[in-house]
Amino acid sequence: MDQHYEFGTPMGRDLKNNDHDVILKARRQLDITGVKQVESFDNEEFLLETVMGFLSVRGQNLHMKNLNVEQGIVSIEGKVYDLVYLDQSQQDKSKGFFGKLFK
Repeated sequence: MDQHYEFGTPMGRDLKNNDHDVILKARRQLDITGVKQVESFDNEEFLLETVMGFLSVRGQNLHMKNLNVEQGIVSIEGKVYDLVYLDQSQQDKSKGFFGKLFK
């Protein structure tokens, strides 16, 4: 059997540059593929640029377990509180009536 499997890719599927998966196990182990760059990180927040936009990971006692820049894989351990994609267009829309009123 000559098949080759990459970490973070479902069995039988090759990793492509535009693939992006987020796998969270028991809120303590987070595996992310499709990462272009790690913008910043500390023990409470990671800011990652992915192929599908910026991703903010917030939590407690966060630390990077694995980083593979060539394959775009990041593994984070710690207590994960939230995962949020940051889109500029969504931030402008979310201001709504009161955001525009109190400019």
